[in-house]
Amino acid sequence: MGMKLHRGMAARIATRAPNLAVGFAAVLALGLSSCNGGRNVKASAEQAVTVGVTSVVKKTVSREITLSSELVPFQEIDVYAKESGYVQKLDVDYGTHVKAGQTMATLEIPELQAQMQQDQAEIKNAIDQVSRADHELKRYDAQYNALHLQYTRLNGVFETQPGIVAQQEVDDAQGKDLAAASQVDAGKAALEAAQSQLAAAKAKLVHDETLFDYSRITAPFAGVVTERYANLGTLVQAGTSSSTQAMPIVRLSQDDLFRLVIPIPESYVRYIRVGDPVNVHVPSLNRTFPGKVARFSVDVRADTRTMHTEVDVPNPERVMMPGLYAEAEVGLDQKDNVPTVPLQAVSHQGNKTSVFVVNRDGELEERIVELGLQTTTDAEVLSGLSEGEQVVVSDRSGLKPSQKVHPQAMSVMQYQEQNAQ
Repeated sequence: MGMKLHRGMAARIATRAPNLAVGFAAVLALGLSSCNGGRNVKASAEQAVTVGVTSVVKKTVSREITLSSELVPFQEIDVYAKESGYVQKLDVDYGTHVKAGQTMATLEIPELQAQMQQDQAEIKNAIDQVSRADHELKRYDAQYNALHLQYTRLNGVFETQPGIVAQQEVDDAQGKDLAAASQVDAGKAALEAAQSQLAAAKAKLVHDETLFDYSRITAPFAGVVTERYANLGTLVQAGTSSSTQAMPIVRLSQDDLFRLVIPIPESYVRYIRVGDPVNVHVPSLNRTFPGKVARFSVDVRADTRTMHTEVDVPNPERVMMPGLYAEAEVGLDQKDNVPTVPLQAVSHQGNKTSVFVVNRDGELEERIVELGLQTTTDAEVLSGLSEGEQVVVSDRSGLKPSQKVHPQAMSVMQYQEQNAQ
């Protein structure tokens, strides 16, 4: 009985042993499989690199050139006196704003004042001469009329009733008539001469009065006085005389309009057009003013290879001043609604220009692209990319085509900030 029981237990133990071996083998295989699967997942995760991407979008791209220069008044002149004289009154000083036609200074010209008095006396004398000549002419006319009537009567009687009037009497009357006619002609000439003298005297007075008006120094245009050369009592010489060292009275600058003279490089001359808008930035004022291309020389200087170009900048608030440093941003060319990519997404290797594109499978593709207009941040895409495709803008070192990546949308500004950090 004891022996049978021992064999039965041995048979059950033998029966379970294979099952335990199979279970252990299954557990071991599952463990090994789990370990291998973990390593594969980890390796796959290590291969999928996160990259920053941005989409190809259509927008307007434009290119500008920034040139520096100094603001100068649109007009600036030294104001001289037309006639020599002493400064009797000075109505302006440094910084005085004047309007066109406003009196800035008054000169005292004694010689011209005396000349005007003499002109008036000559006019009065000429008027007397005209009056005298007119009276003489009237007297000559009266004499002529009487003598001519006498001659006409005698000659009529002589012709109708011969023998009553002697021929001698008729001849004497005719001679007196002709002499009286000559006196009338002489009187008319004398009157005309007196009238001419009167007209000349009046013209001389007008001339001297015109010169005397130049004793008032007026502003030829609205502006501001930037320099004062004369003081009260200063003797200033006429600015029209080249034999003397004439001194100006003030310097006047137009302050409501400035011009910015900029040299356009030869390579950009073809883009410049009259009327093109220009942004003028004045660093000292920390402001930007609108301007426009007003004129250019239409030639390139041989020594600098630049074209003289002037930009008009309105100054209605009178905040700009002559001599301030300014930067002019001149637009060159512009294209609207074209596909663009950030410049940081573009790689250049020799003559090849390429970008990394993340396809729908999350893999990198290297695309050869052709670029058009480029700005400081973007480039126009002529071929190789379509709108909406994602290009890599983050660091491309270590990236390879067909590599699995995790795209993360980011703007160019974010990428630049991350690089700075």
